[in-house]
Amino acid sequence: MSLSSPVSDLAAVESLLAFWADAGVDAMLLDAPVDRIAAGRIAPPQPPARKPPPPAAAAVPQRPGQPEIGAAVAQAEALAAQAQDLEALAAAIAGFEGCPLRFEGAARQAVFYRGAADAPVMVIGEGPGAEEDLQGLPFVGRAGQLLDRMLAAAGLTDRVFITNTVFWRPPGNRTPVAAEQLACRPFLERAIALVRPKLLLLVGGASAKSMLAKDEGILSLRGRWFEWRSADQSLEIPALPTLHPAFLLRQPAAKKRAWNDLLTLTERLDRKARPA
Repeated sequence: MSLSSPVSDLAAVESLLAFWADAGVDAMLLDAPVDRIAAGRIAPPQPPARKPPPPAAAAVPQRPGQPEIGAAVAQAEALAAQAQDLEALAAAIAGFEGCPLRFEGAARQAVFYRGAADAPVMVIGEGPGAEEDLQGLPFVGRAGQLLDRMLAAAGLTDRVFITNTVFWRPPGNRTPVAAEQLACRPFLERAIALVRPKLLLLVGGASAKSMLAKDEGILSLRGRWFEWRSADQSLEIPALPTLHPAFLLRQPAAKKRAWNDLLTLTERLDRKARPA
């Protein structure tokens, strides 16, 4: 029996771990079974007395001169409210210093959007990567090219506005954390208010969980319709989570599910209004 190469083994392991992460798995099992009943009969040792913990620190480390997250959100809300069009909103984002990612992951610039300013569908991913940071546009790397091909096949090429939950590249292309998404949320909500899409397509687990305030994994959320509501409750838009194209590149067999999601979205978008 021939053995696979270490390189192929590593690729298989990385692919499997990525699949588990997108499925919502966040715990590992032990190699050997543990008798929890027997272990429960043994009284645990009493821990030594500890001093009260200091006040909790912010979820994201703050850099000198960088506002704490509450102040950053308030600043973002004020800047977003002043933007009367997408050009002004892009300028506000470019000048915003309240998101930690601006100082940690981004090498060049903010990455806001591409697509039609009056699109009926807004595609919201999680965050820009290296190629996006370089070009200043979302979804332009390998994953973005796959997304474009899928949108074209569904007849949506000129009917989408594409953006992300954060506008700066996370270090090492990691998933953005909640505090980073929170700092960028006012700008994203203002973009939704300006574009006024009919439907939202939430691409990947980080986007779906953030936009819908859900804890479920993307494999559970995808293909199901939800109602997204703005923070001030003034907007309510149907939202459909789907698999991220980067995941599809690792798991080609899942493309059928993502394609079914796009067909579901297109059918609802083009559905004729029922007569009153």
